[in-house]
Amino acid sequence: MILKRICVVAMIIAISHFSHTPHLQVTDPNSWSNASVWNHKATLWSVLHPGSEFYTSYTYGFNLEFILRKIAHISFFGLLALLIYWNLKKSSWRYVKAWVLLACFAFLDELHQAFIIGRDGRIIDVAIDSFGGALFLFLLYRYKKISKN
Repeated sequence: MILKRICVVAMIIAISHFSHTPHLQVTDPNSWSNASVWNHKATLWSVLHPGSEFYTSYTYGFNLEFILRKIAHISFFGLLALLIYWNLKKSSWRYVKAWVLLACFAFLDELHQAFIIGRDGRIIDVAIDSFGGALFLFLLYRYKKISKN
């Protein structure tokens, strides 16, 4: 029981660490431990107001770094969705609850990134993170259904 909770907390801490790391490059492990710097000029309103960068598309190109970053989003949040699912009581709504909790964390994580210099939070990444969670939960559902037969 305690192992389940430790695993979900460890994954949340890992995701939060990478979100808190400015100028992170998946292709450059040396950047994975950059010291973070808060943008003290940013406010909740400046991040979330209509027309802010939070709601815009990416400003950088479609390259290997971009592809690996999105694969990381899908993978990390997919695993987190499974860990959240594992921690919930068995019920008919367990998959939905796990996905909703995952989507809420994804939103908070992207919001957090918007306050870190050298990072940017985007609503599209919330969608990508949520997709990763839905994909992994769907694969678990299919696996369970097939293994019963």
